[in-house]
Amino acid sequence: MLKPFLLISALVLLPAIAPGPAAAPAAGQDSTTPKPSGALQEKAKKTYAVDCAVCHGDNGNGKTDLAKDMALTLDDWTNPATLGPKSDKQLFDVIRNGKDKMPAEDTGRASNNEIEALIYYIRNFSKGKSAPAETAPGAPAADKPSN
Repeated sequence: MLKPFLLISALVLLPAIAPGPAAAPAAGQDSTTPKPSGALQEKAKKTYAVDCAVCHGDNGNGKTDLAKDMALTLDDWTNPATLGPKSDKQLFDVIRNGKDKMPAEDTGRASNNEIEALIYYIRNFSKGKSAPAETAPGAPAADKPSN
């Protein structure tokens, strides 16, 4: 008589104590990719230097001679507001598949784990920085000379 009671109790209580599905990251939340191992971080740094920095810049600001020569306007990854609204999945897809003039990162050059480490590396360009204050409409930007 005790066994059916315990079984019914367990079935009733299990949903109350079992963890639910993982909460989805909020829009604009930073990386959901876990911190990669030291070896993967080092590989990401090297991959970035060889495959990405020529256009995106060593610091990720997107202001390079090649980008200028190719008439590219690249995101400034040193600004926290730039990557904030982009999910890791979106960044992964752009890196893996390419976008506009940006070539794809072929699986022979970088594994999925290496691309995730690259995303982690890129997101760190803006760590510890605050987003620049927005300029009021009609006010001249602080870094642009007025004519």
